[in-house]
Parts: sequence; C-alpha cells; structure tokens
Amino acid sequence: MNNVKVFTLLAGMTAVMGMVGQAMGGQSGMLIALLIAAGMNFYMYFTSSTKVMKAYKAQTITREQAPELYDIVDKLRQRAGLPMPTVGIAPQQQPNAFATGRNADHAVVCVTQGLLDMMDQDELEGVLAHELGHIKHRDMLLQTISATMSGAITSLARFGLYSPHQGQGRGSPIGPLLALLAPVVAMILQFAISRTREFKADAFGAEISGKPLALASALNRMQQIAQRAPMDVAPSMAPIAQVNPLSGFRGLSKLFSTHPSTEERVARLQAIAAAQAG
Repeated sequence: MNNVKVFTLLAGMTAVMGMVGQAMGGQSGMLIALLIAAGMNFYMYFTSSTKVMKAYKAQTITREQAPELYDIVDKLRQRAGLPMPTVGIAPQQQPNAFATGRNADHAVVCVTQGLLDMMDQDELEGVLAHELGHIKHRDMLLQTISATMSGAITSLARFGLYSPHQGQGRGSPIGPLLALLAPVVAMILQFAISRTREFKADAFGAEISGKPLALASALNRMQQIAQRAPMDVAPSMAPIAQVNPLSGFRGLSKLFSTHPSTEERVARLQAIAAAQAG
C-alpha cells in the first residue's frame, strides 16, 4: 500500500508538470525546466552525504571510538541485509538521527550526541533501525526524483509567469493562476511522499529491531525535546532528520511538513506491537 501511494503521488506530480508545461512553456519549456532541475538535484544526490554531515557538524567515527554504537549498527545492518554504512556522530544535544548517501554502498548513519546521552539501548536500536530502513528502500533516490519533478514544475511556472508571452496561456488568466498554484501543489505532493517514506522506515525499523514500542518511545521523546529546544540547523537540512529538529506542525501546515505527526507514527508502531504480540 505504501508503494502504491508513492506511485500515485508521483503520477500526480507528473500530471501537474504536464498541465503547467502545456499552459506555460509548451514541450520545449517543460523539457528545459526538467533538465535544469534534474541537474541541480542529481548533483545534490551525489554529494549529499558530505553536505549533510557538514551542515550538522558531524564527524565519522570508528569502532574504537564508539564501540557500542558501531556494534549496534553492525548487528542491525546484517539483519537488514545491508553493507556496513559509515557511522557518524553530530555534536547537537537535541536527540535526533539521519541517514544519507546515494546508495547502500555509500551510506552514512549519523546520530546526535544528545541521542546517545538520553536514549536507552532499546530506543537507540529502534532509531538506528529506522535509519537503515531509509537506506534499504533507497529513499535518497526517491526523494531526488520527487525533488527534481517539483523543481521542474516551479521553474517552468516561473518561466511562464515572467515570460512576456506567458506561453500558450497568454491573454488568459489560466496561465498566471497555474504559475502561482502549481509550485504549491508540487510541494505538497513532494512532502506527502516524504511523509509516506517515514512511515515505511518506521515499520522496517520495528521489524529488524523487534522493538516497535522502543522506537515509539524514542520518537515521542525526540519530538518533545525538539519542540522545547529546536536545533540550530538550516531549514533545508531539517527534512532528513528522524523527527523535525526545528518545530512541530499543526493544522493546515501539516500539508507542508516532510514528517508525519509523531502521534500517528506512534499509533502505527503500537499497532505493529499489538500484531506481534498477537
């Protein structure tokens, strides 16, 4: 069901791009916007691990430097059928974690110092298993595809909005209206894909750690602390964290959140635990 939803959302983004391309830039404008967005996003895809680690001021570690953390990652990645990723620690005191890298052979799993200080071993295993889920399901690639399409829609819409001819929609209010609304719709669809992948990573983390309630407990604690003490990190780097490190989302703004509500994530993990017990 998760994959079907993602496919549907990507199809929706494709439809939006086709509508904007037809109204604003025609086939040639749509192709130019797609190529520009693809170039920018795939550059980020291949350099993501370096940029993300720098943004979080994280350092890679060896087993000798953090044997307990390293051994937990090693145990869980074997259960997941993954090669050993690079392990990192970021100095932030807010408990959080992220995974990055273009594929399983170039993956990085990083936790904050706050996570190591505040979580017990079961919670730590749940958090790390979630991040390995992102690597297992190649979520960096999926995020790049959705970001490429969203960027292409935005670029094409701006091209049409500022074009003196307004593409094929000149003389009609439809063109400018699409130019204003299409990027917002594309962003909503992109973020919906991201939220869907968080649910899938939660389920995978619960499976390979065998401790869904520990992951649920960790998510609750991470979210509560993040709301009290937001992390000093660029907003562009917030989506990659396991919980939003900046603030919580309520009401309509949930549409513009890359993370599902912690309450819903916890409820799903509790259902998984109940199913396992049954």
